[in-house]
Amino acid sequence: MIVYISSPYSIGDQILNVRRQIDTADRLLELGHIPFVPCLSHFWHYLSPKMTEEWLRIDAAFVARCDAVLRLKGISTGADLEVAIAEKLGIPVYHTLDEIPDE
Repeated sequence: MIVYISSPYSIGDQILNVRRQIDTADRLLELGHIPFVPCLSHFWHYLSPKMTEEWLRIDAAFVARCDAVLRLKGISTGADLEVAIAEKLGIPVYHTLDEIPDE
């Protein structure tokens, strides 16, 4: 499955939040899935800043193209929005790696 990783980005240390997504992506790869790591836009934003609304629009488009969403713990309006989009589209939302079915 292609799994969209949804988690906090702007609350707390942004670099640690990016690292958390990358670590999770590595685990998903080990489980045989293809992770989508939206926090990597951190580096794009550093070189070519965009408004928050633009990043949310881009993220929503990717959520719609994934097979599942993995919502990591933490307060995040953006991640909550991604989950709402997935649920509206009937895309499964998981909250732990253990919940994700084997490939």
